[in-house]
Amino acid sequence: MNIGQLLTLRAPNGAPPARRGSQLKEIGLVEDAAVLCLGGKIVSVGRTRDALRDPWLKKNRKHILEIDCSGQVVLPGFVDSHTHPAFMRPRLVDFEKRAAGAGYEEIAEAGGGIRSSVEPVREAGVSALAEQVLKGLREMADLGTTTVEAKSGYGLSLESELKSLAAIRRAAIAWPGTVITTLLGAHVVPREFRGRSQNYVELVCSEMIPLAARRKLAGFVDVFCDLGAFSEQDTVAIFAAARENGLRVRAHVGQLSATPLEKLLEFRPASLDHMDHVSEGDLALLTRTDTVATFVPGANYFLGLDRYPHARRFIDAGVPIALATDYNPGSSPTASMPFVMSLACTQMNMSPAETVAAATINGACALGVENRKGSIEPGKDADLALFEAEDYREIPYWFASNRCSLTVLNGIPLGSVDSKNSE
Repeated sequence: MNIGQLLTLRAPNGAPPARRGSQLKEIGLVEDAAVLCLGGKIVSVGRTRDALRDPWLKKNRKHILEIDCSGQVVLPGFVDSHTHPAFMRPRLVDFEKRAAGAGYEEIAEAGGGIRSSVEPVREAGVSALAEQVLKGLREMADLGTTTVEAKSGYGLSLESELKSLAAIRRAAIAWPGTVITTLLGAHVVPREFRGRSQNYVELVCSEMIPLAARRKLAGFVDVFCDLGAFSEQDTVAIFAAARENGLRVRAHVGQLSATPLEKLLEFRPASLDHMDHVSEGDLALLTRTDTVATFVPGANYFLGLDRYPHARRFIDAGVPIALATDYNPGSSPTASMPFVMSLACTQMNMSPAETVAAATINGACALGVENRKGSIEPGKDADLALFEAEDYREIPYWFASNRCSLTVLNGIPLGSVDSKNSE
């Protein structure tokens, strides 16, 4: 009740949910608003004065939890569509070496890089790994995130990748939000397959993917398609195996170098992520698809890069874009979507309104859950984030601070509740 600014992100009648171009600025702002939720679903959205006239609410007001949102901003819970939470330790060697000016190869030789996260994950039990995942999910919720895509990718063996997916599933059951799980067996080639990368690709295709699908441990398959990881040809083979096993696909693309996208787009990936290096020809191809370009500027920040994704190129071309944290121990150890939004404003020339849409409804489109996530409208899941702010632009403005006062995940409030009535 009494919401100062409510950002519904509701699309105009008949418009597709994914925002493109100027549509990114359409955030559906309502002042002095109210949202009624029942059974984990949104029932009605409108002005406070209209809600107070509702006969059902008048009759049942003493039996519901009423949250006074005076002077606050309420928006859909953030949809973080790219994270790597299944790890055991921070990568402090990488951090220290990079601060001293070391490059990727030097860091790897010193025992850092993606492969340095593999042994701790292989040694960990499912319970310990699940607890680490849950810790990350809880921090995300504290910052306003209600839906998370969670990848494996630090096991890099059949047993450890399936264990990572099982740990993510266990953590998801203990968390009131929503988790979409992705198999990232093709993160890098593990040490034991050095010089035999095609044998590892075959393992991913013929064993990892079928078992993950059969055990219903993942909804997506991801591939790190870039220098030092997997080739375009490898990615096509892995995408084909995913499709044969009924799993959707997504990929890390263009972080370090440009990868031709035409063959990948034939598999209709839900999203292509990073996208720092994309040719004009591939940009034109993207405009004719529903694939979301997901930017993860937290990685650019943490790696100390001068270059950030050129968001305006994508927006002006009409490509749907999303923002995500890329939460991981090596290149983006942040759970904060508001911080990512701030980076998008200051380093990528996006407006605050555009970052809101990219962090909510377009993130939902990147995960294929736009029918129930990413906007505040009747019938959708009751996922809301409340911020101590008079204006929504304050969310990316106050960088490196947390103004989120309450998060509602599938109807369950987490945080400080200023309530008037409760059962």
